[in-house]
Amino acid sequence: MKKTIFRGIATALITPTDENGVNYDQLGRLIDWQIAEGVDALVVCGTTGEASTLTDEEHRRVISYSVERSAGRVPVIAGTGSNETDYALALTKSACESGADAVLVVTPYYNKATQKGLIRMYNTIADASEKPVILYNVPSRTGVNIEPATYEALAEHENIVAIKEANGNLSKIVETMARVRGKLDLYSGNDDQIVPIMAMGGIGCISVLSNVIPAQTREICTRFFNGDIAGSAELQCKYYKLIEALFCEVNPIPVKAAMSALGFCENYFRLPLTPMEEVNYARLLDAMRELGLTP
Repeated sequence: MKKTIFRGIATALITPTDENGVNYDQLGRLIDWQIAEGVDALVVCGTTGEASTLTDEEHRRVISYSVERSAGRVPVIAGTGSNETDYALALTKSACESGADAVLVVTPYYNKATQKGLIRMYNTIADASEKPVILYNVPSRTGVNIEPATYEALAEHENIVAIKEANGNLSKIVETMARVRGKLDLYSGNDDQIVPIMAMGGIGCISVLSNVIPAQTREICTRFFNGDIAGSAELQCKYYKLIEALFCEVNPIPVKAAMSALGFCENYFRLPLTPMEEVNYARLLDAMRELGLTP
C-alpha cells in the first residue's frame, strides 16, 4: 500500500528574500504561523517558492532549514524538479538526506519531452529517491503535459505516490482518475479547482491561496471531507475574487505582494520577476480588504 503524504491543504510556501538573499528569520516565522493555522503540510522550493531564481546552495538550504524548523509538526515536501535529470537527481538525494518527507518533481520545462521521456525520467528519479515522489504537472509553465496514459504507467512504480495536477482540464483529470484510481493520490494544483478535483476523488490541494488564508483554505477541504459539499463549494466561491487577484499576474508576484502587505516578507523579487503593476496591486488589496485581511 502506498503512503499518503497528507490529506487537506499543503501550502506552496513563498521564499522571503531581500537584497541580502533568503531571509531565514522571515521564513521561520512564516513556517511557524502556517503550522499554527493548521495546514496539513508545507511545500518548499516550488514555483511559489521561486525555486527557479534560487541558487543551488539556497535551494538546498531552504529545504534543510524548513525541515529543521518544522521539526516534524507537518510533512515537508521539497521541490526538486529540473529540466536536467542529473540535477533533479542530485536535488532529490539532497532533500532526502535533509529529512524531507517527500519530493515534488515538476515536468522538465523547455525540453518539451515526449511521454516516453517523461516515463523514463520519473522512473529514474523514483528509483533513486529514498522518499515518496509527487508528480507535478503544470503545462502552462513547462510546455509539456502528462497524459492520462502516462500517469497510468507511472502509477505502477511503488515510490510514485501522488499527482499535483495543474493542467486545468477537468476532462483529462476524470480520465486520469479512471486509469489510476487507488494507485495515485490526487491534489489540485489550482486554487480555483479545489472542490471540483476533490469531487473526482482528490484529497486536497497544494495551494498558493493558503499562504494568505491558511485556516480558511483548509476549511474548504474540512467541510468537503465532513460531507458538507455545499458548504465547501460556498467557500470556494467566497474566496474566488482573492484567488483571481492572486493569479492576475504570474505566480508568485501577487502572493508575495499579499504576504508583504500582511507583514510577513519584503515585496522583493529577483529578475526577471518584478513587483506588481499598480492597477493589479490595487485589485489585490481590494480583494483582501473584502475579507478583512488588511488594515
